Amino acid sequence: MYRALFAVFLSLPALAADKASALDALVGRYRELGLFNGSALVAENGQPILRKGYGEANMEWHIANTPDTRFRLGSITKQFTATLVMQMVEKGQIDLSAPIARYLPDYPKAVGDRVTIHQLLNHTSGIPGYTELPSFGSEARRPQKPAEFMKMFSGLDLLFDPGTKYSYSNSGFFLLGVILEKVSGKSYEQLLKERIFEPLGMKQSGYDSPRPILEKRASGYDSTLDGYFNTGYLDMGEPFSAGSLYSSVDDLLIWDQALYGEKILSTASKEKMFTPGLNNYGYAFVIHKGAVTRIEHGGGINGFNTVISRDIEPKRLYVLLNNTGGAPLSDMVEGLRAILEGKDPKAPKTPAAPVLYKTWQSGGIHAVMEQWTQMKQGSTYDTSEGELTRLAGALAGKGKVDDALVLAREASAMAPKSAGTAMFLGQVESAAGHKVEALQAYGKAMELSDTPRAFPLLTHAIQQLSVVAPKK
Repeated sequence: MYRALFAVFLSLPALAADKASALDALVGRYRELGLFNGSALVAENGQPILRKGYGEANMEWHIANTPDTRFRLGSITKQFTATLVMQMVEKGQIDLSAPIARYLPDYPKAVGDRVTIHQLLNHTSGIPGYTELPSFGSEARRPQKPAEFMKMFSGLDLLFDPGTKYSYSNSGFFLLGVILEKVSGKSYEQLLKERIFEPLGMKQSGYDSPRPILEKRASGYDSTLDGYFNTGYLDMGEPFSAGSLYSSVDDLLIWDQALYGEKILSTASKEKMFTPGLNNYGYAFVIHKGAVTRIEHGGGINGFNTVISRDIEPKRLYVLLNNTGGAPLSDMVEGLRAILEGKDPKAPKTPAAPVLYKTWQSGGIHAVMEQWTQMKQGSTYDTSEGELTRLAGALAGKGKVDDALVLAREASAMAPKSAGTAMFLGQVESAAGHKVEALQAYGKAMELSDTPRAFPLLTHAIQQLSVVAPKK
């Protein structure tokens, strides 16, 4: 018996090493295909199995990503905002069932008296998200205080009666930050430091701003078919409590472990936070109940995309922070999870768009479509409609609208029930001057949308196309 136990004990390090090697190989393959550039951490019971940087934090100076590189988190920020709210709920300073007008008496009453804190937290408020407003692009670079920025969306009508539907809204979490400041008399940044980061020792996390010198800050890049480019500037006062934080994979492991204890939140508060509502959304987490409960959230902001995913019962953690935007992080997490479960991961395929782009440069759109037909018959390339829309977007940006339209229509035919593909087709049809076809595509996108999130953009696009030019 003792020999058997001793043999098992000796085999554990080898098993862990095998897992680590397999995890590293999978992430490395995504890196080789240009699908990931960032830092990764996979842990079991609080102990890292994989903890490594891939690619470069700064491509101009060729500085490598590391486990302590700081990345912008995007919407992972929301779980920290929700935590601050729940801390104030515990102290009796905020009531989840109270209307937001109780804390923001100057907010327009038509909305302020109807929407509750609970509905802001689980995206059932009906308040339009400011990132889906036509005016958002022109406001993203301008420094504004929260009270000023709120005016962009505070006067808008609700998308639906509060509590009746789910629609992801950055506006809702922006308002939570304003409420936190109003109730506490402290800045959102100060609250984060005092109530989360300092108590937990999260020294690699904070509220991002381009002005301070931040050690090991990753630069953000846009991955295009013409290579990498520095991402566009974004004033970090705009994402505020909906998406303004930075962190590292190391610090997010500390955060993960804190969520199992009661140093930051009580068990009762966490139960509320992790209770799935509409669309399986709790308070800043998506909850998937099953044989293994998964609690996770992703983030995206100029030049970055991120994910933190937690398997509760086996206490596993997956953190991927990418500084080139658009990485297939959900697919990566599923592959990493498969390895830990002793299964073969689904290997990533070679993206078709870069190969097709080179073909377009040398042979035009007809050569592209011939190659696309051949690609679909094999298993080497990713031939999802997303690869076509990626190429179409690049060609449209170069003014090659007719070629882009061929690809957009093919993508729409491949995914006839995709609201996103229909919306993209509407944009290309509009750029080509095809008003009727664009209106049809936008209308289809509205019908297919599972939430009203994109309705402001779609409505605006339809209104612009419906304007009749005055007769001369």
